Amino acid sequence: MTAPFYVSPEQVMKDKADYARKGIARGRSVVVLQWAEGIVFVAENPSKALHKISEIYDRIAFAAVGKYNEFEMLRRAGVRIADQQGYLYDRRDVTGRALANTYAQHLGTIFTEAGKPFEVELVVAEVGDDAGEDQIYRLTFDGSVFEEHAYVAMGGQAETVSAYLKEHYTDGLPLADALKAAVGALSATDGDPRELLAGQLEVAVLDRTRPQRKFRRLLGSALEQALA
Repeated sequence: MTAPFYVSPEQVMKDKADYARKGIARGRSVVVLQWAEGIVFVAENPSKALHKISEIYDRIAFAAVGKYNEFEMLRRAGVRIADQQGYLYDRRDVTGRALANTYAQHLGTIFTEAGKPFEVELVVAEVGDDAGEDQIYRLTFDGSVFEEHAYVAMGGQAETVSAYLKEHYTDGLPLADALKAAVGALSATDGDPRELLAGQLEVAVLDRTRPQRKFRRLLGSALEQALA
């Protein structure tokens, strides 16, 4: 009689984690950092149809790396949850922290119970009335949540990008300087710095000075002017 095949739970989880990390590492990086009036999101993304950065609610935005169909599913779920919460209770009850916790539970369940984990890494960010109230949460494929401050990088070259930002980022940067730091970090991932043009980037901001909806994309001439 053939003995049953056995794999320890530790080995299963390790294999799942390695699989997810390899999938995420193949993606281009995304940078999220605070600037004087809010939070800016910068992604290397030449596609005009597939967004890595999106609005979730009035003060909340979402950025992701990894498999598009998987993080798009999570984005849509987050929008539905936020809309339902705001409709049933109050718009002020919709917070980035609550949304990050919901995503963490969902990702953790998939990682432990499904045959294949999601190959995604997320940032949920909420802009406050001042810089001290800004919130940035990074979520990994296994449902772990990390509260970040000042800046965070995701994707295959995250360590290199973070090292660049550590040297070039300071608190309270105006938007133009924050963009310069983010683009410089993304362009330094291949050893020799390369030039990233506006058409290769996806950029959006949460701007605390805007009434109600704080999210806006920087597109076309507005993005070129900001980068210049």
